[in-house]
Amino acid sequence: MIKTIALVAAALAVLLIYAATRPDSFRVERSTRIHAPPEKIYALIHDLKGFNRWNPYEKKDPAIKGRYSTVTAGPGARYGWESDKVGVGSMEITEVAAPSRVAMKLDFVKPFEANNQVEFTLRPEAGATQVSWAMQGPSPFISKLIGIFISMDRMIGQDFEDGLANLKSLAEQH
Repeated sequence: MIKTIALVAAALAVLLIYAATRPDSFRVERSTRIHAPPEKIYALIHDLKGFNRWNPYEKKDPAIKGRYSTVTAGPGARYGWESDKVGVGSMEITEVAAPSRVAMKLDFVKPFEANNQVEFTLRPEAGATQVSWAMQGPSPFISKLIGIFISMDRMIGQDFEDGLANLKSLAEQH
């Protein structure tokens, strides 16, 4: 019995030490090619009402309670949400460079507190636009520990892919 407890304690100690050695930050990025001009795609990102037409998290919960600030496009535009399925948080556009870049601050309150940076980049490419969606932020110890079992890339990568597919479908409509 004591051997079993000692083995479990040793394994737990190794796990905690290993978690502590993990990176202090994370970055997840996905890209797609959209057959539309950057200006058309940019309009669906830099205006939060347009953004929420394709936002995969908005689509996950039709009962989401969202609130827009007075300004809905460009720097200072804010959107906050409350949802049983996608949590509680807010986003704010912090920087834009029309029609090639939109940066946002993304803050979560629930299911856990997190403060991340999001960046969309749009690059014209042979009659289409290469669109990248990236998110980065700090990895506190609890995130490092969870990350041993499921990575941030695995947690949100598919959502980014779904969102970019939604954006592509919307932007390529004539």
